[in-house]
Amino acid sequence: MNFIDLFAGAGGLSEGFVRAGFKPLAHVESDLAACFTLKTRTAFHYLKEINNLDSYVAYLKGDISRTELYALIPEEILSTIINQAIGENKIIFDEIDDILGGNEVDLIIGGPPCQAYSIVGRARDEYGMKMDKRNHLYIHYYEFLNYYTPKIFVFENVPGLLSASNGQYYQNMCMLFDEANYITKHFELKANNFGVLQKRKRILIIGYRKDLEISLPELEDYRSDISSKVNSIFTDLPKLKAGEGTHKFVSYTDKANSWLEKANIRNGIDVLTQHVSRPNTEQDKEIYRIAVKKWNINKNRLDYNDLPERLKTHNNRHSFFDRFKVVGADLPYSHTVVAHIAKDGHYYIHPDIEQNRSISVREAARLQSFPDDFYFEGVSEEHNRTAAFKQIGNAVPPLMAQAIANILKDLI
Repeated sequence: MNFIDLFAGAGGLSEGFVRAGFKPLAHVESDLAACFTLKTRTAFHYLKEINNLDSYVAYLKGDISRTELYALIPEEILSTIINQAIGENKIIFDEIDDILGGNEVDLIIGGPPCQAYSIVGRARDEYGMKMDKRNHLYIHYYEFLNYYTPKIFVFENVPGLLSASNGQYYQNMCMLFDEANYITKHFELKANNFGVLQKRKRILIIGYRKDLEISLPELEDYRSDISSKVNSIFTDLPKLKAGEGTHKFVSYTDKANSWLEKANIRNGIDVLTQHVSRPNTEQDKEIYRIAVKKWNINKNRLDYNDLPERLKTHNNRHSFFDRFKVVGADLPYSHTVVAHIAKDGHYYIHPDIEQNRSISVREAARLQSFPDDFYFEGVSEEHNRTAAFKQIGNAVPPLMAQAIANILKDLI
C-alpha cells in the first residue's frame, strides 16, 4: 500500500505508516528545514533497506556530511520530497504524477497547520484567527482527494477544529469530503492511550471511498500495552547544564529501559544525537529552581504571580500565569509539547534541579515518541536547535501514527 503525505512536517505521521509497511510516494511540505529532515529520514529508510546502515551511522557520528549522505541515495528517491506550499497544486500534481508513473494512490495522509483552529491561537489573535488563510487549506486537501481518489484518507488536526467558527469549518470539510465521494468519521484521540508519554489530544478524520465496504473501529477505545512514567525518557541520557550538549554523537549513560525498547526509541543504533539544551539567563534558572522545588516537594505548579517581584518581568500577569512548568517525571504522561518550545523552554523545565535547564531537543523528541535515530535538520548543514524544536512541537507522535496505520492496514 502506498501513500502521499500532505503538510508532512518532519514526518511523524509518515514514520508510523512506514513502520506499518506502507510505502511513501511523496511528501509535500512548505518548510525547507522540515524537507531536509524528511530527506534525511528517507535516506535512513533506503539505507536500512539495502543493509547499509553503517553509512547512516557515519552521518549521525559526524564522519560524513549531509551532502555526502544524500549522494548515497538515488535522486528519484530524494525527489519524492516536494518543497512546495499546498495551493501550488498543479505544480505538485505534475511532480507526483511523474513519481506515480500511472499507478494508483492508496492513501492520502496529513493535516494542515493547526494554529488557525487551535483554541489557544484563537484566544491570542485579535480576530480570533478568522482572517487566517490557513483556515481554508482543507479545500486544497479536498482537491488532492478529487484528483487522486485514494481508497482512504487520514486528516489530523487539533480538537479546536470542531469548534472553530462555531463548527462551520468542520461542517464545510465534511460536505466537501462527501462531494469527493468519501464517507467520513471523526475520532477524538489521546496520544497517551497509544503509549506516548505525553498528554496530547488530536482529532482524526478518516474517510473511505463510497464504493468500498469498510467498517471503521472505535479508535477512541484503543489502549496500548506500552506504558511507563515520564522519567523513562531521562534515565539513560547524560546530564547537562543549560546551554550544554552536542548535536552529533554522544554515548548513552545506561542501558535502555523497557519503555525505550517497546516504544522503539532505542532500536539498535546506539548513537545518541541532538541531546543539546538551550542556554538560560541567571534569572530564568532561578525561576526554574523555584518551580522544580515546588513540584518535586509538594507537586504544586508555579503560579507566576507568586514569584518575588524582582523576578516578574512580564507585564501580563493575568493570563498564562503558568508560563513556567516542570515536566513531571513521576507522572504517566507530560503536558503537551507544542511548537512554542522553539521560542523558549519555560514550559518544559527538566525535573532534575541539579541540571537546572529546560529539556533538550532529544528529550522533546522522546516525549513525542520519535526514535533516537531520527535526526532533525535545519536549512543549512549547520545544526539548528530552533528548527528542530519547531518540527518536534508540530509533529504527530510516530507511536500513535503506527497504531493507526496498523489498524487501517488490517481493514484494507
